[in-house]
Amino acid sequence: TDELWATEHGPMGGDELNWIRAGKNYGWPVITYGKNYNGTIISNLTEKEGMEQPATQWTPSLAVCGLDFYAGDKFPKWKNNLLVGALAFQEVRRVEVTADGKMVNQELLLKNQGRVRDVGVGPDGLVYVVLNGPDKIVRLVPESSSN
Repeated sequence: TDELWATEHGPMGGDELNWIRAGKNYGWPVITYGKNYNGTIISNLTEKEGMEQPATQWTPSLAVCGLDFYAGDKFPKWKNNLLVGALAFQEVRRVEVTADGKMVNQELLLKNQGRVRDVGVGPDGLVYVVLNGPDKIVRLVPESSSN
């Protein structure tokens, strides 16, 4: 789709998913949903004119790590969705977004298999997840697949 998406790992809360567009201001540290690790306030503002809101934010912090855009053909219902990894929550989420950059749904795909370090789509259209604790790579395949 030629869109640029990014995750932002906040401190205590305020992890963000942002649709990045030229010339836009994403607000850090003027607006934020998180707090410093010591519990102090970074900002009392979560929104301000001229600053973009995230497509979604996660509080408490998921410790977002890894992001990929699904454009494969093995999971047709996931087409044009984002795959988001989370270190602290040890999960991978599928995030559906609209054409105007809003999050409309999240689905938990993987949970408690280890800390997610990265998530990506291979050239075969399958989803690969890099984990540690234990260190391994997990391949997600469609339920009806014998791969």
